[in-house]
Amino acid sequence: MLNKIKKLDWGILLILACLAAISVVAIHSATLNTRFEGSDLKQLAFYGLGFIVAILAVLFDYRIVLKTWHALYAIGVASLILVYFFGAEINGAKGWFKLPGGLLNFQPAEIMKIILIIGIAYLMGRRQGDKLNFSSDLLTVGAFAFLPFMLVMIQPDLGNAIIYIVIVLGMLWIGNIKYTHVVIGLAAVVAGIVLFMFLFNAFNAEIKDYLTDQEKEHWYERINTFMNPEEASSDSRHQSMYAQIAVGSGGLSGDGFLNGKLKNGGFIPYTYSDSVFVVIGEEFGFQGAAILLLLYFLLIYRMIMIAFKCYDRRASFIVIGIVSMFVFQVFQNIGMMIGLMPITGITLPFVSYGGTSLILNMLSIGLVFSIKAHQEVYELAE
Repeated sequence: MLNKIKKLDWGILLILACLAAISVVAIHSATLNTRFEGSDLKQLAFYGLGFIVAILAVLFDYRIVLKTWHALYAIGVASLILVYFFGAEINGAKGWFKLPGGLLNFQPAEIMKIILIIGIAYLMGRRQGDKLNFSSDLLTVGAFAFLPFMLVMIQPDLGNAIIYIVIVLGMLWIGNIKYTHVVIGLAAVVAGIVLFMFLFNAFNAEIKDYLTDQEKEHWYERINTFMNPEEASSDSRHQSMYAQIAVGSGGLSGDGFLNGKLKNGGFIPYTYSDSVFVVIGEEFGFQGAAILLLLYFLLIYRMIMIAFKCYDRRASFIVIGIVSMFVFQVFQNIGMMIGLMPITGITLPFVSYGGTSLILNMLSIGLVFSIKAHQEVYELAE
């Protein structure tokens, strides 16, 4: 057991400790003198539990987890079905199980991301490095991800559904996909985006009426605000507009800790969660944001290096799937705060408040630790 603990990536643990400090400081500032005051202490407790989960995960052989992917997938899909009927609705999405005591709410869509990564890694690992076949590999992986994607979409949780797509694309790319399939896929994606934009603008009023009838008007507002900002209502574009003002007002060094003026003025919702980057940008400026991005870069870099050193291709696929998930979440969250991406409910990994997402992110890191610790054992077994 001690030998496995010694194989922990202490550099990653140090990076996570820095992210934990940034998270607690930003959440404290965002929730001070609000009804969410004290969330920083809860986040600190979640981090404590998360570090325990990540460190203990190194003791478990990731190959055992790979062998149970069928059962994990069945449990994940069943939980997504059950939450639709028995879950609690939060922020317009019925995707949460409220646990007794109210300390932690469980979101099945979060754990499904890890299950998808494990299952896809197993499926692609069967090729032993050969080019992926369209019918037996690409269609199989697509079908594997399609069911949870649709179950999450109907909650509706557009953010996590998009992350599922990114995970699939990232893992297929590293899985030795044929270039012809890449070209065809890119052409289909571009054509789909262009067609969507054309139809959205052509039938704008009809789409708005339909989504309003389905009580999903926020979907329309978010898409329309991104595509037609000059036509969007002030209510729908104010979050993006004030977020950009707040980040820009921070300048080089920021307004100072607890001195942000827009974060608690009701202009920007969820500054402790989805919009936590606004607090960092406003109070610590470009320097604070740059430090945060540097920490993310170092975290991703160290994980990619672990993937390169893996003897087991399935292990590399798992690490790249986790990297794809984190990279997109960081890009999307920060992008929507500075006007580059549409507003979604995607949180900033390891910084936004949230017990479920933080602990599962730490579990993902623990899976990477397990892969690193068991590569020598794998080599000897071969």
